[in-house]
Amino acid sequence: MNSIKKLLMVMMLLLSVTFANAQIKNKSTETVKINGNCSMCKKTIETAANINKEAKVNWNETTKVATITYDNKKTNLDAILKRIADAGYDNGKFTAPKSVYDELHGCCQYDRETSPKKAE
Repeated sequence: MNSIKKLLMVMMLLLSVTFANAQIKNKSTETVKINGNCSMCKKTIETAANINKEAKVNWNETTKVATITYDNKKTNLDAILKRIADAGYDNGKFTAPKSVYDELHGCCQYDRETSPKKAE
């Protein structure tokens, strides 16, 4: 009986690991500069962009570069970058709305540069 319990526990653990590491299918990966300053920025940027099984963003606070991996059949780079801009962070494609940028915490208000497009 004890060995059956152990086997069931191992099987449950394997299933939970499998679900936790759900892979993004039709994977495309890009790197993009995204303005920001700190760990609060990192959390906001990644939360705005990450969608389970669709998009995963890892933003580097030091280099200001995000590695964006996404399912190119479910979304595209522009949609992800627009969500990030809508959260207050300028990037290579979109400028955050001024009202949203102005609401960022003081330490998150980076020096703004001119970007090609405004998020609407």
